[in-house]
This record gives sequence, structure tokens and C-alpha cells, in this order.
Amino acid sequence: MEQRWPGNAIIPRATTEAVLGHDWLLGPFADAETGRVRLSFHAFCIEAGDERIVVDTCAGNDKVRPNFEALGGLQTGFLERMTEAGFGPDEVTAVVCTHLHVDHVGWNTHLVGDVWSPTFPRARYLFGTKEWAHWRVEPQVYGDVVGDSIQPCIDAGLAELVDSDLRLDDAVWLEPTPGHTPGHHSVRISSGGHDAVVTGDLVHHPVQFHHPDWSSEPDVDKALAITTRRAFAERYCDQHTIVLGTHFGGPSCGRLVAHDDGGWRLDPTGFPDIE
Repeated sequence: MEQRWPGNAIIPRATTEAVLGHDWLLGPFADAETGRVRLSFHAFCIEAGDERIVVDTCAGNDKVRPNFEALGGLQTGFLERMTEAGFGPDEVTAVVCTHLHVDHVGWNTHLVGDVWSPTFPRARYLFGTKEWAHWRVEPQVYGDVVGDSIQPCIDAGLAELVDSDLRLDDAVWLEPTPGHTPGHHSVRISSGGHDAVVTGDLVHHPVQFHHPDWSSEPDVDKALAITTRRAFAERYCDQHTIVLGTHFGGPSCGRLVAHDDGGWRLDPTGFPDIE
């Protein structure tokens, strides 16, 4: 689902004036009149051999989310759309969570009667070892996220704690991108001469490629997150790798190119706007 937010609601330095000063953002990634940034909540589906992998599971239905009203009590057709795409509950073989924030784990589970149960009962749920060590003792402010979206997968014997450089197969692997959270990782995809990377929340909006030092408010370690963003942009400014933004609205993806006045920008040329 796409929403339009004041940029500084998530990135304090992304004020309306600052966003409107970046022509390349306007249209694809921000409203040209209001300066509001386009944000989405994405789950990415990957088919690799016999694997059907879901990267992040968005917000979920029926969840109680104090302090995040927009994600509470949702009734969406997410699961029906996933099924139509060939990633239904009995078809998914792995769920990868880039990190364990509320908007990345919601559809890990769904209500069966009044019990939270794994949505994908044949899947391995891959949680970062370092990430789980942090959140199992650090309460989130958006309700019982662990209790309703993570612990049921562990209790069902479906969860695996993994390192952030895990290789799922020859085409899909994890890359450590810490800072937003302690055990955050991104997901690399390489097949048939084509390459892509799912960002997770190392970056919330493309403006942060131009300004890696513009921290996101939820970043746990802001200094480390800045270093990670900069290293990511340097690595993938190659005119080849498709950058898939977990929270990018509009085209949701593009290729990184060097910006004339420093930093980088995301070029969405060739990718449709999917609002």
C-alpha cells in the first residue's frame, strides 16, 4: 500500500522545502506540488528454482498497533494477492525478514480463531541471530510484535536463526547492512546475468542516496546507518544492479547513478509507476 507522508515524519531533515529542492525526486518519488514523499510497504516475492521466497511480510491484518494507527486493525487483500501471484500459504518455502520491525513481520502470522498462527506453514522463517537477540529483550513501542508475529513461528518449529551473510541458494543470499537495527540485512539476487538487491530499511526513501547522512528517525545506530548507506550506494552505483526499495513508492525501484553535485540518485527509467 502506498501513502504520502511529510518527509520529515520519517527523515527529520527531509522537510517540504528540502524535498522540493530535488527535481529528480518530483513525480516518481515525491509529490511535485506538496513535497510529500511517496512511501510504500512492500513484500518482495522471489522464485528461484524450487524456492518461493518472500522478503518481509508488511503489516498483517487484525494486529493491535498502539502508536502506529495506520497499521492497526487492517483488513487488506494481501494474502489473496499473494495467492494469485503463486505465493499462497502452502506455496511459500522461505520467509526472510530483513529485520524485525512491526511493518516487516506482520503477515508472518494470521488469526486462526483467536490464535496467531504461521501464515506460511510449509516455510522456513529466517530471522537474523543478532536481530533476534536484540528484539527478544527490547520491547517495541507498537504493541506485542514479538508475541503476535514472531514467537508463533518459533513455537511452531518453523523459525531458523541465521547469520546475515547466509546464502539461501546460488541465486539468493543475505548481505549485512546494520545500523537501522543491530542485525539488519539486505537481500541480493543474481540470476541469468541480472542482479538486484532488496534494501530493507537501510534507506527509507531515495533522497537518502543523495544525502546518506539524512538519518531515519527509527535508526537504532544512526552513525552506523549513515556508514552503511554510503557503502551500499558506492557498491551498487554500477548502472546494472536494480535497487528494490522496501519503502519506495511510485516505481519502487531503479538503478543508482552518481549525482552531478555529489552523492547519488535513483534512476527509475524503464520501470513503471505502480501507484
